[in-house]
Parts: sequence; structure tokens; C-alpha cells
Amino acid sequence: MRKVIKGNHAVSQAVRLCGVQVISAFPITPQTSISEELAEMCARGELEAAFIRVESEHSALAALVGASTTGVRTFTATSSQGLLYMHEVLHWAAGAQLPIVMVNVNRAIGAPWNIWADQTDAVSQRDTGWIQIYTESCQEALDNVILAYKLAESLSVPVMLNYDAFFLSHTSEVVDVPERGDVEAFLPAYQPVHKIDLEDPRVFGGMMSPEYYYEQRYLCHSHSCAAVTRYPELCEAFRNALGRSYDVLEAYRTDDAELIVVSAGTITSVARLVVDQMRGSGRKVGLMKIRLFRPLPVGRWREVLRGARKVVVIDRNLSPGLGGVFASEIQAALYPLARRPLVYPFVAGLGGRDVTPADVRGMVEFVESAGAPKETPVFWGLKQ
Repeated sequence: MRKVIKGNHAVSQAVRLCGVQVISAFPITPQTSISEELAEMCARGELEAAFIRVESEHSALAALVGASTTGVRTFTATSSQGLLYMHEVLHWAAGAQLPIVMVNVNRAIGAPWNIWADQTDAVSQRDTGWIQIYTESCQEALDNVILAYKLAESLSVPVMLNYDAFFLSHTSEVVDVPERGDVEAFLPAYQPVHKIDLEDPRVFGGMMSPEYYYEQRYLCHSHSCAAVTRYPELCEAFRNALGRSYDVLEAYRTDDAELIVVSAGTITSVARLVVDQMRGSGRKVGLMKIRLFRPLPVGRWREVLRGARKVVVIDRNLSPGLGGVFASEIQAALYPLARRPLVYPFVAGLGGRDVTPADVRGMVEFVESAGAPKETPVFWGLKQ
């Protein structure tokens, strides 16, 4: 069934299709309409799930830690300060290897107060042990939820889905909403390996001595790393079941590209348009869209980028004192190569500032005529 719906409601539809059993919710702009729609679905009987109304984002995730430990499929959504408030429990969920799926609608963090798009909230949580996937369209938002449950439950790792506030959360697009039976064939009912069971008692979350803690942390790390190979396999199964193709990244017109633009989220749609325009004038420009960010698909990044002379990385996030996070990760990934492209970091679009085709074209033309990259990123469009 094809519907014109906004990104947040595409997520709500996906949660319904996945048969989630426990939802916890605390409202925060701009994710609130996800939880509102799910509450209405539960009230109408369209989704048979326990809907827990909590007093904070910290409690929202803590409730799911308990629920997931009993062996049920769980969901929550948040943004910005709410994600930061969850920080302690993010570590707990990952360390306990619970397959919780959470949507984070990327929103700027304070101070000052801002409710518009900015990916700093998510990248600041990159070391918590959650797999992170970034989203460009409303269709991808729906599909990513279904894929996230398949990935989380196959590896016992929590998954965080990210997409830009308002540019996607509140923008309506045509979305193919699959039938429940088709989704169930791809994503059967969750069958946990370990859960709270009075007939088979176990210890969950107990004290662990130095004798075993190190190995447990390595286990979490190895399960996360496995997503680099497992995720493409699941994407292929998803294509066979539901007809749409995804991967750990998207390489667009990169085979012979001399300059490649790298982006994540909705800036990608703008960059793709600019690539097509510049190709039309004979310039060898390509695009790499980041989808899977944790774990890092280092081998795939190198495969796509190593043939270019220059790489333009557009970050809608900021690590103060460093610059854009994606740029620094790409520089680190490419560093061991004997022959590697020059990487030019740009920061743009913070706090919901528009990044237009003229902006992307300006960045590309700036790099085409530039010498070696500077030690600091270029803050594009900054008002001096």
C-alpha cells in the first residue's frame, strides 16, 4: 500500500508491522508524533503492545532494558537532550547485549536552545556500543526499522536509527507500506536465546570480576563488528522479500570519480542532485552516503574512496576542538593506505541551517581549486 506520510509516521507504521510488544515513551520534539501515533494504534487495537508512559528519557530506556530481558520485542524514540539523558542506560543496554531498537530524530543540543536538525546528539554517543544507522528518506525510515530488528536480534546488539529533524521527521513523502504478512515472513516473532525464566533461572546484570569482565567487553565488541558482514546479508534478504535494496553505504557514480562527496542524512539528497549536474558538465564527481556508522565499515569506505584524488566530507555535527566527526573517522580509516585521497572536512547545516545545492557546489568548487587541506575544517556558510 502506498501512502503519503511523514518520516515519523513511517516509523510508527514500521513498529506496528514488526509486532513490537513493549513501547516506552517520553515526549520530546521532534520525535513526539512517533509516540503519539503508536499510542493511538495501541488504543485502536491495531497494535497489541504494552505502552509505558514514563517520566523521563532515562526511565524510557531503563524500562526497555527490563522488558527486553524478559524476551520481548521493544521500541522507544527520542531526540537531542533526551538521548543525552539516556547516556548511562545506553551503556547498560549494550553491555547486556539487548536487541532494543530506538529511533533518534537528530536535533541540535543546547545550549543555546534549538529544535532543528543536527547530528551531534547521535555521534556523541558513538562509543556506547549501539549500532548506528543514518537515514535519507521516509521510505528508508520505515525499512530501516524492519532491518534494525532483524539485525539487532540476530547479533544481540541494540540499534539506533537516526534521521534529520523536520527535514525528514515532519516532511511527507510517498512511502510503500508493506503488508504485515510480508514483514512477518522476513521478521518472524522474536525468539531470545536468553531471557528471564523461572523454570531456568539465570543471573542478569550482576557483578562481574576482572577475571571475566574483559572477555565480556570483547564479546560486545565482536558482536557489533559482525554487523559489517551480517547487515549486507540481511539487506539482500530484505530485497528478496520486500523489493528494496540497501547496504552499509551507497556509492553513487564513484567508479571513475576524481572527487567524491561524503554525507549522511538528508544532505545526501542535495549532494546527489549536484553530482548529477556536475557530471552533466563533464566533471568526474561522485557521492558516498554513510548509512552504517557503528560499527565502521572501514573496508568498504576504503574500497569506494581510495581511487579518488580528493574527498569532500560534509558534517552536520561538531565535536568542539576537533571538527566534524565523520571526517575524522574517514581520515583515520584511510590513513593506513599507501595511496590515499586528500580529505577536506566541512561543517555545515548545524542547528537546521539549510544546505542548498549552491552550498554543495560551492564546497566542491572550493576543493577543486584548493591545495592541501587545512589543519582545521571549513565552516561553510558561517556568518562572519
